[in-house]
Amino acid sequence: MSLQDSLTELLKPAVENAGFFLEQVLVTNPGNHRILTCVVDGPKPLNLDEVTVVSRLISELLDESELIDDAFTLEVTSPGVDRPLTQRRHWEKNVTRVISMSMNDGSSLTARLTELRENDATFVENIKGRMKTHIVVLADIKKANVEVEFSRKDED
Repeated sequence: MSLQDSLTELLKPAVENAGFFLEQVLVTNPGNHRILTCVVDGPKPLNLDEVTVVSRLISELLDESELIDDAFTLEVTSPGVDRPLTQRRHWEKNVTRVISMSMNDGSSLTARLTELRENDATFVENIKGRMKTHIVVLADIKKANVEVEFSRKDED
């Protein structure tokens, strides 16, 4: 088992018991130093206090473990906005956001996710001020990402 897999196996249960999701563990070795990056998410976007809690938890587990015996830097971060929507909880977290999608048939759609159901979702596309509703089967989506919105009229 690789170091990355062993670390994931060690950390994932504790991170999940704390109410978060361990999305990814990356181990890089630039030069003579090792960097361990843990990408952690939650049911809602993480705030700085939550990142601190998870960082301490992970640090304690690593201190007790013998998986890494030399010096390393621990980085705990949340997924960036460019993370593809690959799991159901990613979609649930982004209801009301604009999603850019590539479909299995080669077409594309950028529209606001307004409702998520078991097998499909409702998207509203703004075409020059005219709203068009699309019902999209989730299995028909090849790739999806959240679009960055700098100001939304419906948010305070």
